[in-house]
Amino acid sequence: MYYYCSAQPLALWVSTCKVPVSLSLSSPLVARRTMIVETVLSWVSSYSLETNTTVLASVSSLVAGPRLEDYWKQAGNLLEGSLSHGFPWTLFTYLTLAVITFFVYRLAFSPLDRFRDMIDVGWGCLGGDGRAPLTEKIREVQRLRKTGNLPPVYPNGWFAVIESRQLARAQVVPVQMFGETLAVFRGEDGSAHVTDAYCPHIGANMAVGGVVKGDCLECPFHGWLFRGSDGACVHIPYSAKVPKTARVKRWESQEVNGFVFVWHDAEGRPPMWHLPEVQQITDGSWIFRGRTVHHILAHIQEIPENGADLAHLGHLHVPSVFKGSDLRYVFANSQLFDFAKHTWRGEWQVRPAPESHTADLKVTHAFSLFGGKFKLFTMVVKAEQIGPGVVHLHFNTGLGSGVLVQTVTPMEPLRQRVVHQFFSSRTFIAPYAKFVLLSEARHFERDIMIWNNKQYLSHPLLVSEDRLILRFRRWYTQFYSENSPKFTFKKESMDW
Repeated sequence: MYYYCSAQPLALWVSTCKVPVSLSLSSPLVARRTMIVETVLSWVSSYSLETNTTVLASVSSLVAGPRLEDYWKQAGNLLEGSLSHGFPWTLFTYLTLAVITFFVYRLAFSPLDRFRDMIDVGWGCLGGDGRAPLTEKIREVQRLRKTGNLPPVYPNGWFAVIESRQLARAQVVPVQMFGETLAVFRGEDGSAHVTDAYCPHIGANMAVGGVVKGDCLECPFHGWLFRGSDGACVHIPYSAKVPKTARVKRWESQEVNGFVFVWHDAEGRPPMWHLPEVQQITDGSWIFRGRTVHHILAHIQEIPENGADLAHLGHLHVPSVFKGSDLRYVFANSQLFDFAKHTWRGEWQVRPAPESHTADLKVTHAFSLFGGKFKLFTMVVKAEQIGPGVVHLHFNTGLGSGVLVQTVTPMEPLRQRVVHQFFSSRTFIAPYAKFVLLSEARHFERDIMIWNNKQYLSHPLLVSEDRLILRFRRWYTQFYSENSPKFTFKKESMDW
């Protein structure tokens, strides 16, 4: 193998030497190249004589051969001889090691990218043979539980419309949220804009085939051009005059912390607050460690309500994360995994005005072995619930700090898209950061199995230790207003 790696480049070098037929071996040029070849050959002669004398002779003959095709022929003979003496097995070994190294790197160091669709998590209890039967069972669960006095389905506040990394310059993307279709595009100057997707001219979807020009979006149907900053039509290619009423609805947007957010208010009011910037994300001092995406069939209020429900931490999230997220197995006895458990302590409170739209949760999380005798790690998490759809979970550990940005976006009345992005300091080593994010995802998927199958109760049966749940619900009502849309369901027709 070593001789092959040394001799083949040598043969190819010799093959590039354009030696005229009239030159003899006594020519200074040929003599100098002959000396180089013989020096290298003497260095590998002991190996070549034992394994491949034919290859050695082939390389030596290259010195005197005057024709270029002869050089290529001899180089081919060199390769053939090497392949016949174990080279394939050596190559296979190196390729195997390279593949293993690649997968180990991806497993431990590359950012986590975990996507779970609506039917992927939380439905193990339903069983089913194949995708279609499971889908039918999910629909039946939804049909049976869509009753009761639900709160409005779209609260007022900031909601993530897309991740910043998913929107390149001069790109437009269609996004479904609030039961509508929006066009999200990034202008050539890098600014993100959000408008209604449908052109007010004849109704074409401008996010499908539309073209970004400057800070405007051009409709693919007739070429009408709409400005992203205010939604006004600025050009109609076949008309000398643009009507003053020609405009598309523009959504107030803010790009911060790796997301593009839009402001939703049922009364049409301007933003009442803005999302805080995590400086370490903006200046790049914290590294992106990965993301998780989940789709949940539940009312949006159910998800942040978990922050105030401290009692559920002491039950649902005590079993080891290694027992997975399927509740059929989480609470089953396991000699293999029951030696490890999680412990939680927390407190929840609302901030005073003018930050009354924010609530704080402080949790001390420990992962221990053998009944708490040996603690693997202790982590302090400070969560900021900012409005109805954004949470910043700040981690502080012995290895460094980080933040998990959680966004909850209502796609339809009872369907939410939840995205987590994790950023951490450089000392928060990649394998540990990936483990933290994956562990959080496993715990979150346990909640999803609850949310997907539970019914919202406007008047739950609570004990005194559950008082924070009532405080949360009173706090959350500030995000509803007179015209906030409500969900209606008719069993007979299953209409929304």
